[in-house]
Amino acid sequence: MAKEKFVVVGAGPVGSLAALYAAQRGHDVEIYELRGDLRDPSTTPLNFTKSINLALSERGINAMRHSDSDKLIDHVFASVIPMRGRMIHGRKPSGETYEESQDYDIHGRTIFAVDRADLNKRLLDILEAMPNVRFFFNHKLTGANFKQHKAWFETHGQTDHPGRAEEIEVDFNFLIGADGAHSAVRYHLMKYVRMDYEQKYIDTLWCEFTINPKIGAVSRDTKSKFAISPNHLHIWPGKKFMFIAIPSEDGSFTCTLFLPNAYFAELETESSKLPAFFDHHFAGVTSLISPTDLISQFKANPHLPLISIKCKPYHFSSSAVILGDAAHAMVPFYGQGMNAGLEDVRVLFSILDKYSTLESNNPIDPEPLDAAYQRTLALAEYSTLRTLDAHAINDLALQNYVEMRASVLSPTYRLRKYMEELLSVRLPRLGWQTKYSRVSFGNERYSEVVAKSDHQNKVLMRAVKALVGGTLMFGTIFDKWPAI
Repeated sequence: MAKEKFVVVGAGPVGSLAALYAAQRGHDVEIYELRGDLRDPSTTPLNFTKSINLALSERGINAMRHSDSDKLIDHVFASVIPMRGRMIHGRKPSGETYEESQDYDIHGRTIFAVDRADLNKRLLDILEAMPNVRFFFNHKLTGANFKQHKAWFETHGQTDHPGRAEEIEVDFNFLIGADGAHSAVRYHLMKYVRMDYEQKYIDTLWCEFTINPKIGAVSRDTKSKFAISPNHLHIWPGKKFMFIAIPSEDGSFTCTLFLPNAYFAELETESSKLPAFFDHHFAGVTSLISPTDLISQFKANPHLPLISIKCKPYHFSSSAVILGDAAHAMVPFYGQGMNAGLEDVRVLFSILDKYSTLESNNPIDPEPLDAAYQRTLALAEYSTLRTLDAHAINDLALQNYVEMRASVLSPTYRLRKYMEELLSVRLPRLGWQTKYSRVSFGNERYSEVVAKSDHQNKVLMRAVKALVGGTLMFGTIFDKWPAI
């Protein structure tokens, strides 16, 4: 593969992993980031909150595994917390609170709570040690000419005149946009391609809270510092809303309240009602977060919208592509946002690698084709392939909100999950798995997961109807038999 200049816009986990893949292939890589160095604690994190722990599953792990950096995988697994399932919290009719564990997988597989900032820091540290990688923090993309392979950035805080931005011009062979849901790369890409674009805000805002570690915990006893089980993603379902908690290594839990806009508006007006609202809908939370802290955190932390973005195509010619949230921002209810973005990187570079060895059909000159032409073919395949999968997981993420806030309490949901898991164990040759297992513990294409799960559901429903119908028919015949 010929050495080229790759420019990556966005230094988050997805952009950093893309830069690592490119650098491992010998390219000169420049990373441009709007914010300051993300390893600096004073740098304002994404979405202007302190949320740092996310759910990492097989797709994200597999993408990091294919980066050929053993240091990265070793470091990630040294600090993750395995989560075996959901812990459903509620209140019985008697008023007593309860916890009910629902394992994610009958085979014992887990997802992992991972520190986003720590993962990002490790990626940046690995990149910084590579001689063919350069960082440019506090650089804002202001323009791009993808036909001439040029981009323009404003630099902030790096001149002798505070507040005055200097614009620089950057040449590149290939530009990767991994700059989030409000992507500047996508905005400029729209000027060069006929991009179909769909953006939706759901009628839900979110606010972050923190459950602190237990006071006086024995340091040698890892689990004693957690107020609730560290090996579960905790859910307080409220049918129309929910509260969740994900563990952190220090014993705390990062919690999120998901609530329709109207409820937020009411509680913002009278925040004193918040503890009573929690006591009524989220049993036991006020014993983990004091009413005073609950109100102060609600006031201090922003109340942010949830956005879902679909677009296509993801590229222009041979010069640019968008990945992660820049291409397919999704609501967080399947825990696949970061995982899908990291998987984008693996899929993209596997296709680029495939086309980089494409040879001419000319027997006189069998040398590989021009690099730009090869990349044009590769990016066209990537856009066609990946949009199907990205749109599929976007839809699944929206659907899973209903499951998390309401369906987990449904006997029908539990019965279907039990039957699917039973079939996966008793009849493994059928390849039967739950949809969640396919998404979180495998690397099948998202679109294939949806197709297989829909087929399984139809077969299961037909079997249930046949069983119920047969039982009713047998009962009718039995009733007509003479008594013995």
